[in-house]
Amino acid sequence: MHRQDSGAMMKKSKVPQSRRAEIMGLFQNHAEGLTTLSASALLKFLHKDQMQHAANIDTAESLIDKYEIEKAAIESRSMTFEGFLRYMESKDCCLFDQTHTSVYQDMGQPLNNYFISSSHNTYLTGDQLVGRSHLDAYVSALRKGCRCLEIDCWDGPDMEPVVYHGYTLTTKILFKDVIATVAQHAFEVSAFPIILSLENHCCEEQQEVMAQYLISILGDKLLKSPLDHPTSGDLPSPNDLKYKILIKNKKLRSQIKADNKTEAEESADEGEDGDEEEEDEEDEEEEDEGHQSKAKFWSPRKAGSKKKMKKKVKVAQALSDLVIYARSVKFISFSHSKDNQNCYENTSIAEKKARKLIKASGPDFVQHNQKFLSRIYPAGSRTSSSNYNPQEFWNVGAQIVALNFQSLGLPMDLNDGRFRDNGGCGYILKPAVLMSSERSFDPSSSQHHLKPTHLLLKVISGSNLPVPKSGKALDPFVRVEIHGIPSDSRTKNTHTVKNNSLSPHWDADMNFSISIPELCLVRFCVRDQTTLFRSEFVGQYTLPFTSLKKGYRWVPLQSRDGCSLDPASLFVLVWYS
Repeated sequence: MHRQDSGAMMKKSKVPQSRRAEIMGLFQNHAEGLTTLSASALLKFLHKDQMQHAANIDTAESLIDKYEIEKAAIESRSMTFEGFLRYMESKDCCLFDQTHTSVYQDMGQPLNNYFISSSHNTYLTGDQLVGRSHLDAYVSALRKGCRCLEIDCWDGPDMEPVVYHGYTLTTKILFKDVIATVAQHAFEVSAFPIILSLENHCCEEQQEVMAQYLISILGDKLLKSPLDHPTSGDLPSPNDLKYKILIKNKKLRSQIKADNKTEAEESADEGEDGDEEEEDEEDEEEEDEGHQSKAKFWSPRKAGSKKKMKKKVKVAQALSDLVIYARSVKFISFSHSKDNQNCYENTSIAEKKARKLIKASGPDFVQHNQKFLSRIYPAGSRTSSSNYNPQEFWNVGAQIVALNFQSLGLPMDLNDGRFRDNGGCGYILKPAVLMSSERSFDPSSSQHHLKPTHLLLKVISGSNLPVPKSGKALDPFVRVEIHGIPSDSRTKNTHTVKNNSLSPHWDADMNFSISIPELCLVRFCVRDQTTLFRSEFVGQYTLPFTSLKKGYRWVPLQSRDGCSLDPASLFVLVWYS
């Protein structure tokens, strides 16, 4: 399951009179003057209006059995208006394809063929300077379907490693408690593997303690040796690794077979531990944002000692032994990776550097991600734990696009929308366009020589929109956003309806031309026009284009933190070809 979707099998809320009138119009169009809809008339509605071309008379009769409660109608194999209304307000008419609420994709391909729901600084509940570290943050991320968790490990007193954001005033939690929490909640919502991404700053002795905790607490859940017979290519598949936890960290070079690395890579490996911190510092040199606030905690003396500490850190044998399919190496270049990187090695790249790579060599980035796992993480200057837009990195096939899950807003809405698919299991099979070895793909190009998909959306109305604390009725409008490759990304607004929270009516047509729909997310955002140039968030819903159902559909709305705003919803008509 993903974050709570609005509505049970049949929505229990009172349907506004205007929505009833809209649905009554559809009913009368097919009832041909009768007070009930025959099974054949209902089938005609399914074919013509809902565009469910695979439906047959059995489909129509099953809907009558499911939603009709009047005995006479059931016996005559027909549906009253009230039965039709129940059907139209049910999950069967939700915008999100209900077959996608279960795992339906091929889960037998190598790990690098999937987008993986990933968290950055998972332990934090707030900002990166004085924020609180808490075990609940790991529970929350796991319950949202997150499959890659980050743990920043530092030496603690009494040989107890601690987790916090180093050189700041963020609070500390014990490493062993983090691992116990992960063990307890790891597979509550998904059976597929978890990757523990260790940012390791501990001395060898405390790394030995970490390894002992990983083994003793995780038990059989911890992957401690390579699989005998993986069923997929070089890396195992999510199916191969069900109910397993993988450790992502450095690995001692002596343990790596067939080691033919260059001196340049030897040198890179020496400074590998804490790669993320090094990348963050590079970002800070390029950005002024956040420097003043960081100055309180980052003195030159501390920065110097930090660099010294990194040189001293060496991975302990016991911890190295636990790194099987996720050995962290430093990214040098695409050509270097092609010649030297192994399938079980992955790189972490800061957002600014990743953005530059996309701009300079997008097709090479796509090809790199066909072979290797790439992790993208937010710039160190994002001291408030803000997020980047993950779509630009999904566009090149980066698998582990790490976000600050505690920070609400558009980036996390997109992440929730992306991973709402495939049963909310945290793994989404990358589209074929990102996996083709025969055809180069450049997401920055607007010329893809593919017939575009035309999407027609009619935003008809809203229902039971949440009223602000002031009690004043909303002046709502709907913003529809397409998030995909740059040439596909568009935003369109309806007009504003004055003073109507209960049942605003827009009847607004929107047309979009989309060249790579399988990469697109569609976001519906309801906003309140508070002044001529200012509007405020009311509710939103984001889903993959490939999960859109055609026809007349209702859109459940969610709050800023992803909770259901039921009975708030939109009523829309969707068509695409």
